[in-house]
Amino acid sequence: MPTLLITGANRGIGLEFVKRYAAEGWQVIACCRDPQAAAALQAVPGKVVMEKLEVTDYAAVDRLAKAYADSAIDLLLNNAGIYGNRDGTLSISDFDTYLKVLQVNSVAPMKVALTLLPSLKKAKAAKIATISSRMGSITHGAGGSYVYRASKAAINAAMHNLALDLKPAGITCIVLHPGWVKTDMGGQGADITAETSVSGLKKTIDGATLNDTGKFFNYDGSELPW
Repeated sequence: MPTLLITGANRGIGLEFVKRYAAEGWQVIACCRDPQAAAALQAVPGKVVMEKLEVTDYAAVDRLAKAYADSAIDLLLNNAGIYGNRDGTLSISDFDTYLKVLQVNSVAPMKVALTLLPSLKKAKAAKIATISSRMGSITHGAGGSYVYRASKAAINAAMHNLALDLKPAGITCIVLHPGWVKTDMGGQGADITAETSVSGLKKTIDGATLNDTGKFFNYDGSELPW
């Protein structure tokens, strides 16, 4: 039975990922900040284990890795993320928020990936998939949204380099743009539903091989520029 460990599993596309992988018989380790309040996650049928995790709590990440040290993790899905200031501007007063967004979106996924590396190496052809955003693409830069764009550009760069370093170990590492999704973060005016996004993302993740490592994909499977 393959195992998925996912962060930010209690809502939006994270919750949809849990539903789909659990429905296919995967063991799902679903991490979120408050499992007791995650009623929708609790209701997902299948082999789902909920774990309390704040991704910026590095001691908690270490404890999680220790708890699963003897287990093989076939897929790590870095999904937890925050947006920051919604108006997209940047002023002197925003820099505490800037650092927080960088912590959650850029630093934490690397901490989780590196800390869980021993369990990933226990799996055959393990994968690391990180939910990023096309807004982190330098090519697609459009001004504004400085904090969010910077945080996603940072994780894109880090994961691209991690992909190169982990290729000899047979671990595929890809970065994904979910589209503009109707979630708490994306808002109800967004383009697509979580179901549509995850349908495409899952197809891309499931089909990814070591030949795709280090690539940046749209939810429809097309490749995006860095």
